[in-house]
Amino acid sequence: MKSLPILLALFFGALIMPVHAEPTSEPSAATSASASAETGKPKPKLETSKSADGSNAAKPAATDIKTQDLVLQALALMGVTYKFGGKSPETGLDCSGLVRYVFGKSLQMALPHNAMAISKLGENIDQEELKPGDLVFFNTLKRKFSHVGIYLGDDRFIHAPSSGGGVQVVNIKEKYWRERFNGARRLQQADIDKLAVDAKNNKGEKDKDVDKDRATK
Repeated sequence: MKSLPILLALFFGALIMPVHAEPTSEPSAATSASASAETGKPKPKLETSKSADGSNAAKPAATDIKTQDLVLQALALMGVTYKFGGKSPETGLDCSGLVRYVFGKSLQMALPHNAMAISKLGENIDQEELKPGDLVFFNTLKRKFSHVGIYLGDDRFIHAPSSGGGVQVVNIKEKYWRERFNGARRLQQADIDKLAVDAKNNKGEKDKDVDKDRATK
């Protein structure tokens, strides 16, 4: 956790830039383009949707705020021990446990605790279209979608490997990961809403069962 401030500094740029810049653009070019746009009227730069309000130009879009929360939550778990079936940082996390925990804390989304099941949610996207917060899947157990991580931007993703010292950030273009890449998914607001409702309903059913048990005692 002591290295978290350094990690946040390294990845904060990666969080924002891939969302608004072309994947092949150089960071310096994107930065200069943004700077030149700011010399005119204080209106949103490189935004093609919704907020055309000049007064909100300095504020990130709501989706950006959610993505920042998700990435920061994930980075805060750096170094957490791996545990097969693990669900919490206190006892350890496996790959899908990490994803489930991060999305639950940052977006109140109750994802399945299984990489294959998670791979069936959201929208399928190409690797070239990856944005921070997207989910990336790999074949690490001789079967598809057996491993999952959270994309951070700048070709990096965070995951909980079964070996290597706990939750860590790696480059998706490294040979090992490049050869095992299975695809990526982007969870939409509709997925978030549906899973939130399902989680609420499930909790309600569990509460009813508890009340019934108490009533019979």
